[in-house]
Order: sequence, then structure tokens, then C-alpha cells
Amino acid sequence: MTAPTGLLCDLLSRPELAVIATPQPTLGWIVNGDPQTACQVIVGRDTARLERGEGDTWDSGKLERSESINLPYGGPPLAPGASYGWRVRVWGRDRQPGPWSEIQRFTLAANLNPAATSRHPVLPFRHPAKTLRATRPEHWFADFGQHAFGWLEITLDSATAGTVEIRLGEKHRGEAVDLQPGGTIRAASVMLALRPGRHRYRVETPVDERNTSGAAVLLQPEFGVVLPFRYVEIIGAAAPPAANDLVQVRLEYPFDDSAASFRSSAPDLDAVWEFCKYSIRATTFCGVYVDGDRERIPYEADAYINQLGHYAVDREFALARHSHEYLLAQPTWPTEWKSHSVMMAWADYEATGDTRSLNRSYDILSREKIYLDHARADGLVNTSDLRDLVDWPPGERDDYDFRPVNTVVNAFHCHTLTLMSRIARVLGHNADATKFETAATTARASFHRVFFNPATGRYRDGEGSAHEAFHASLFALAFGLVPAEARRGVVNFLKGRGMACSVYAAQYLLEAFFEAGEAMHAIELMTSRGDRSWHNMLRQGATITWEAWDNRFKPNQDWNHAWGAAPANIIPRYVLGVRPLSPAYGRVLIAPQPGPLQELHGTVPTIRGPIRVDAVRSSTRGWEVDCQVPPGVIVDLRVPQD
Repeated sequence: MTAPTGLLCDLLSRPELAVIATPQPTLGWIVNGDPQTACQVIVGRDTARLERGEGDTWDSGKLERSESINLPYGGPPLAPGASYGWRVRVWGRDRQPGPWSEIQRFTLAANLNPAATSRHPVLPFRHPAKTLRATRPEHWFADFGQHAFGWLEITLDSATAGTVEIRLGEKHRGEAVDLQPGGTIRAASVMLALRPGRHRYRVETPVDERNTSGAAVLLQPEFGVVLPFRYVEIIGAAAPPAANDLVQVRLEYPFDDSAASFRSSAPDLDAVWEFCKYSIRATTFCGVYVDGDRERIPYEADAYINQLGHYAVDREFALARHSHEYLLAQPTWPTEWKSHSVMMAWADYEATGDTRSLNRSYDILSREKIYLDHARADGLVNTSDLRDLVDWPPGERDDYDFRPVNTVVNAFHCHTLTLMSRIARVLGHNADATKFETAATTARASFHRVFFNPATGRYRDGEGSAHEAFHASLFALAFGLVPAEARRGVVNFLKGRGMACSVYAAQYLLEAFFEAGEAMHAIELMTSRGDRSWHNMLRQGATITWEAWDNRFKPNQDWNHAWGAAPANIIPRYVLGVRPLSPAYGRVLIAPQPGPLQELHGTVPTIRGPIRVDAVRSSTRGWEVDCQVPPGVIVDLRVPQD
């Protein structure tokens, strides 16, 4: 055995940056070498004793335990505000102890709360300009290479006191910042007062009242005002700055850029994955998943897509959990968004295997996030007194006909009832589990009978509707509600319409196609160059995904919206094919769906450690797949068939 790595304290990989909120944190690690057969954990305040393999606070002794995740601290009560270190060693098949891990340090909060979720703080990271060009005398244009939330620091020399104009923003027009970018694309112009000599200045941008008041998530006061920007103009500086004199101070949640990777025979697909991966990273600036810069408010559907993407590009679980619990306390208005809270709860458990959040949220999930009180005898729900959404913005709804018994809403209802039955079963609420299972079975049986039009092979928008919008069939297929005999007709209808939905619904459209074995078409959508595509954003200089496919589809859109980053999770889950078959990836499916690709390579982070997939198509032997998984993980490997 080699030493364990990847230590997690209360799901945090860098707890030394944070404070642990709960009095009984969980501990986890990555096993290397043989599968673990036993482990020993020591916790203490004396570093010298820890280095000798002694814990002055807790020594678990040898635990006959194969699991390397979610071990609750089991010693005497930890002192609020105190700092501790911990380390672990494990036994393998030879029944001999391996070496100790490195020591990981953590500090408890002064006020502990058993119901709290620990999380890393948001931190500033410094990035110098990528390029800096003189465009005319005393006039420079800088490009930082990526859009980011933060502020500008600039170092300038000046012989006398004076002023320079600093322009910064998300959009450029030639070698100039576009100060009239339209919508809620951000730009600012600031007159900076200079002092004689060489000085570093922080450029203070104006406050936006909308995203700093009301329900908006507020930043810590020491961070001041932040703005998403990529480009900077400097006008009127007598002495030329250097690229290193311009610093984009990015506000981000800590991120391990090496945790995930993807490369394939299609550079267009690789570019989309990198684009979406960075989008997940760059939009963590509030310390909770928010919808973008215009409002800076969490929304359940946005957060769910963000959560799936974050799991796929970093070994990080706490920010998603915190965002989910934030939304339980401060829910938003759309009918389907409440369903997403159930989906977030189950995704958290699938990724972590940790039931603490499920236990805390069970009552509100079962009471407020499903619609049994709106159900008829046939199991379908009437939501005429709620605010159904279907898709957003409204122009992306394909003229959907809103009816009291809505097909899209009922598709979510069937899905979340199934998830609630699983949640109840995991937590031992067996009577509830049976109730939810029965309700799901009843609703699913009615769904096809009430909404399907056998004459066209499509789903109507709702009971009594003659209209068959794209979305009715999309969500029916995505949630597995289409019987086998009707599936081909539904798939062909959807394929014939292209990307006839928003960036939000694209998450479900891509899932639906991969689940139906239509990888070729799904990858074509992800690599499309049309107006409704990720490459349309890239073509216009985007480095963070947008709220909509283009400004013409939503004139007031944000240019920094992680709900547009669906490929961040779709590519690892379906193209590489890595999905959990049991919570926390104890059993894992590896079923690559390469579609038109000739090869694909990638790493997917999990709580147990990275999963590596390499798949190459040979002209003589067909597909060859090599996978590497953490010790003890059981793999269901499915090799693509030509």
C-alpha cells in the first residue's frame, strides 16, 4: 500500500482555508494501491505527535472498514475555534498497514452548528494581462484572455498628479472597450486620480443597485465592487504600462484545474468542454451558485446544471450542497424549479454518499417540493394556481400552450416522485417510499395515455391542447416516459427540429439523445456552428457561457451564466460515459458514447478519486477502451459497438 492522498475534511479538500462549521466533521481520502481492508485515523493538536503517528485528541485504532469516505469524527468533542490536524493510514490485501498520509489541518468555527455545511471561502487570484498594445499616443488596449469577476489593479508612473481614464468591460469593438454593449453586458468607465511617482491603484467601478440589494447575494465587504470583464483601455497615461502592471484580480471559489480533463479526435468538442469547464469555475465568485451578474440570485434550475458541471470538473461537493440548502431556505417561483430541489438533493447524495444533507432537508423536500396536493385521481397534477415555466426566455418555448394539466410539469412530477421514493428508502422512511413509488407508478401510467397523440407520434403540450411543442416531447423523452414502441417517432421528431430550445433545456435535450442512443446527433449539436450553439458564443469572443444562445434571443441576457454550460457535465457523463451505479461511485458505469469520434481521453473526478477513460477506434479491432478507477470500485464497462 502507498499512502492515502486527496484528504477531505467535511468534504473540503483545503479545509485550512475554511472553518469547519459542524462539531462532528466527516473524514475521507483516496486509496492508492490495493483495495482498503481497514484504516486508522488520528486527530490531534500537537503536530509533533501527529508526525510520530500519535493522536492526542482521537485515535480510532484499526477499523475494519473498506470505505474511504464519510467517516464521522469519533473522538471527544472538538473545541470551538480550535485548530487540529489529522492523518490516516490503511491496510490492503496483505493485512499490513501502509504509510501515513500527509497531515491535513482544519479549524473549527467559533459557533458550531450540526446542521451547517462547511465550505471554502471565495478568494482573490491575480492574473496579469495576456496582451497589451499601444493603439495611439497615450492610449493602450489590454486583453486578459478570459472574462472573470473581480477588479482591476494597475501600476502607473506619473511625473505629476493628474488623471487617466480606465475603461473595462466584457465586450470589445476593435481595440477598444465597447461602452454601449447592450442588454446587461457589462462595461464601465472610471477617471483614476494619479499621484506623482509609481503607484499601484485599484480601479473602483460603480455599484449596480440591482445586483447588490434585495435578494441578491452580497459579497464580503472587503471585496468591494466586482465586475465581470476581460478588456481594458487606458487613456491619457504618459508613461507606458507593462502587461504585468495590469492585474485582473479574479474572485473565485478554490478550484483544482488539474482534477478533470478531456481530449478527443474532434477539436470543436474539446473547445466546447474547455469553455464550459471554465464557465463553472468563473461563476463561483459569490460563494453560492447564482444566475449571473444581472441579478446575482440563486435559482434552482440554474444551480442544478451548475452542480452537475461542478462535480464533473472538480472534486468539490460543498458549494453545491450549500447552494441547494440556500435555495431550500430561499426558494424561487417557477413550478419546475421546486422540482429541481429534489434533483439537487439526489445528485448530492449520488456524488457523496453522505446522507447528512438528505436528513436535514427531507421534511421540506417531501412537504414543499413535490405536488401530491395538486394530484388528481389519475396521478397527474393540475398546476393552474402555480407559475409553470417550461423554458426561458419565453421566446424559446416553441409557442407552448400552457394548460392546467401541463405535460412538461407532469414530466418533472413523475421524475421527482421517483427520486423522492429513493431518498425516502435511503433514509429508512419506508412507508413514505412506498407512497411515492405508488404515486409515481400511477402518474407514469397516465402520462402517456393523456398527453401522447398517436396520430402524430408526439406529445401534446397539455390535457386538451392540440399543440405539440418541442418541449413536450423533449422532457417526456429525457425523463424516460416514452414507451419503447413510441420512442423512435419521438426521437425523429426532436432530431428534425435541431436545438429548438434554450441553453437551459439543452441540458435535458442532450441527456434525452444520449439515453436514446443518439450520440451522433447529440455531439453534432454540441459542435454545431449555428446561431443556437456554444460555438456561436465562442465565435463572438465568449469565455464564459451566456444566459441565451445569442443576444437576439434574449436582449437583456448575461454574458456569464453557468446554466449555459451543460456540456461540462454531459461530456464526462455520456461521451466518456462515467456515471455512478451506486452512491459515491462505489459501483460505476463506464459506457463511452463516441458517436462520430475516433478517440477520446479524459479524467472524471469523484469523491473516491479520479476515473480515467481512454477509448480508441481501430480500423481492424473496433473500439478498445482502457479505464483506471480507484481501488475497490466495481466497474460495469460497456465497450462501444461500431
